[in-house]
Amino acid sequence: MQRLVETRLDRGRALHAIDIGSYDVNGSYRTLFDVPGWRYTGVDLQAGPGVDVVLSSPYRLPFASASVDVVLSGQAFEHIEFFWLSWIEMLRVLKPGGLLFLIAPSRGPEHRYPQDCWRFYPDGYRALAKYGRCELIDVNTDWDAHPDPWSAAWGDTVGVFRALPRGWIERARWALARRLMPVCED
Repeated sequence: MQRLVETRLDRGRALHAIDIGSYDVNGSYRTLFDVPGWRYTGVDLQAGPGVDVVLSSPYRLPFASASVDVVLSGQAFEHIEFFWLSWIEMLRVLKPGGLLFLIAPSRGPEHRYPQDCWRFYPDGYRALAKYGRCELIDVNTDWDAHPDPWSAAWGDTVGVFRALPRGWIERARWALARRLMPVCED
């Protein structure tokens, strides 16, 4: 995530970033956004360190449509049962031209928190871009084992997506889809 922030974002331009899955279990992305003019909002399903907004459902974000410059999510997507519903919400709140940074495991042992449902590959990210009608700018996967024995079993797929401008038909389609979307609270 640090590389994405350093290479993809302009430090001289104000922005609002939201982090989906921000609960600080073993580190936080908050410090990457400690830049004058940048605002970071941590979002998660549980209150705790790193969380500014507690959601009642992973499928409903309490932000206006096209109101956020950057959406990021690292090591959270695999825990969302119906990730495609969260995906559409993430894109809904993203401004046209805004960036979405997604990091999710491509391999690794099961780590239920509270569940562990998915692994992702480049084709999966291409499918997400197609489904969300956004542009996939870059995708790569860690295919080789990490030299650190603790990290050797783990690999991630990293993607950078850009929101495309939406006409009134697209905005109406998303508004209708959101109204029909189940809340799916536990």
